[in-house]
Amino acid sequence: MTPPRNSNAVRDIASVLHPYTDGRAHQKNGPLVITRGEGVRVFDEQGNSYIETVAGLWCASLGFSNERLVEAATRQMRQLPFYHGFTGRSHEPQIELAEMLLERAPAPMSKVFFANSGSEANDSAIKMIWYFNNATGRPQKKKIIARIKGYHGVTLAAASLTGLPANHKLFDLPIAGIHHVSTPHHYHGANEGESEEDFATCLADELEEVILREGPDTVAAFFAEPIMGAGGVIVPPATYFEKVQEVLRRHDVLFVADEVICGFGRTGEYWGSQAFGIQPDILTCAKALSSSFLPISAVMVNERVFEGLADGSESVGTFGHGFTYSGHPVPAAVAVETLKIYDEMNLVAHVQSVAPALQDGLRQRFGDHPLVGEVRGRGLIAAVELVEDKAARRNFDPARKIAPRLSKIAESHGLIMRFLPGDGIAFSPPLIITEAEIHDMLDRFGRALDELQVQLRRESLAAV
Repeated sequence: MTPPRNSNAVRDIASVLHPYTDGRAHQKNGPLVITRGEGVRVFDEQGNSYIETVAGLWCASLGFSNERLVEAATRQMRQLPFYHGFTGRSHEPQIELAEMLLERAPAPMSKVFFANSGSEANDSAIKMIWYFNNATGRPQKKKIIARIKGYHGVTLAAASLTGLPANHKLFDLPIAGIHHVSTPHHYHGANEGESEEDFATCLADELEEVILREGPDTVAAFFAEPIMGAGGVIVPPATYFEKVQEVLRRHDVLFVADEVICGFGRTGEYWGSQAFGIQPDILTCAKALSSSFLPISAVMVNERVFEGLADGSESVGTFGHGFTYSGHPVPAAVAVETLKIYDEMNLVAHVQSVAPALQDGLRQRFGDHPLVGEVRGRGLIAAVELVEDKAARRNFDPARKIAPRLSKIAESHGLIMRFLPGDGIAFSPPLIITEAEIHDMLDRFGRALDELQVQLRRESLAAV
């Protein structure tokens, strides 16, 4: 049925350019318009309820209705609705949030720079790394290494770090000086019979080979998510980060931990870095920093990096980087309240208590399903990878768009899902989710998966 002329769907098609959307397909199919949220659920215009299996975009950690965050924003808007941090100005929400982040950091950090998104945080980190090496007399040490399937954002430099083809094609990316090493995915990348530890050794050796090939005096930094998110929810093999960090220390290459998805309890530790023994020189975070009620991100730098930035700014006369909304008092106040809520609810303990319902539930219920190749994850982040041939670990032809198809089927079962490259289906629900809600989510997913299996079987028989 054609929607009414003044409907939100028609208005959207006529006026909105959507991120991460096929523009032509959207003109035909239109949007799913969400009108409100409550806990782990959101509701569309028709009143249909959906469990949000990926917390929006991995980010609504406290769900879609939290009055304390609304009140924190309202109080701050009444007191000081805007001020900036340029030329030494400041305000209490920014100061308090910086203190709280430094207290909670997984490794000793010195200062916090604020931005508005994970992309901006990672872009800022790149600029800081270049600035730092210029200020410390190493102008050639500028190249940066990231990983295939890594995700670090969509600004020019951050999108160049991102190791996904769709983020490069037609954008003339990546920019010069960005290099990528292999994805640490044992399921697809390891040789037959190769242990996780041996696979990790090969990956660390590859990283060192790239550094030596390019010249250690030209390689500045390595960016990595503790668990790769948008690239497939890829959990690193055992000993991976231990071996990678040995290589980086040997060649004086900075480690930037991208905690935009993994930070604030997602992995079952406060930081993904703590889950995998990472000691970063720079850490970026966003998303759950404010439970995504308002845009804010942060870059934490250690003392060594800060000293280089400070010396450089003294020589230039300023640190010529920043955003109008860096440390905006309203998002900062909401982030302060968010971190207080995490402390009060003992967020990490809660995630650890309910994570088995997700991790064990996915493996026990779907690990043997004919369409499922691998179930992977940790804490409250996981993925189910769909395959056409389970024994051969062969995915479906991408042209068939099997994961997007399952995601659409899931909507009819009351789930909003996120599909990933390689026919992965992500699970990263709000961190407040209960065991009962996890079981409900998996029940709905199971019905959608079975429906897809029936459809594929019918299509296979019809093709004979």
